[in-house]
Amino acid sequence: MARYVFRSQRLWYLAAGPDLAGPAAAFYRRNRAAFAPFDPVQPEDFFTAAGQAESLAAAAERAAEGRSFRFLLVRPRHPGKVVGLVGLNEIVLGAFRSCFLSYKIDRTLWGRGYGAEAIGAAADWAFRVLKLHRVEANIMPRNLASRRAAEKAGFEEEGLSRRYLKINGVWEDHLHLVKFSDGSPEG
Repeated sequence: MARYVFRSQRLWYLAAGPDLAGPAAAFYRRNRAAFAPFDPVQPEDFFTAAGQAESLAAAAERAAEGRSFRFLLVRPRHPGKVVGLVGLNEIVLGAFRSCFLSYKIDRTLWGRGYGAEAIGAAADWAFRVLKLHRVEANIMPRNLASRRAAEKAGFEEEGLSRRYLKINGVWEDHLHLVKFSDGSPEG
């Protein structure tokens, strides 16, 4: 199993790679129904170890190029069981120095602060290691738990993006939230 890249109070952040395909596939299968209202429709092979091996290999390649970083989350007492993921996606440097955040937490851990912990630590890593200025998150307005997690992690709402992403077959509005490297809404 891959070694962790960084850790927070209760989680280890493992760099995405094909060696984690089995635990990643188990995570997605376990949470398939819970994530369905908030996710794009995925092909059946997405939920298999082979499908995850391909996806994680591509994620590792993007990380090597500095374009995005995806971390699978485990708890130290159960390092073989993936309980979440965070992604720092579409990294743009230069004058912008920003990325888009994605995240998921195992449904058995909802309501226990793992989401806020995971995304807060990932944003802090992006600021500290990648020297980004801002991390952006887009969340469906009805996903109240995800909105609360982002707000607890220091993200603030910037506005509404209408018909932003195709989720579960429907173009959905998303709230645009941001966290700045210095913690202030003005950046």
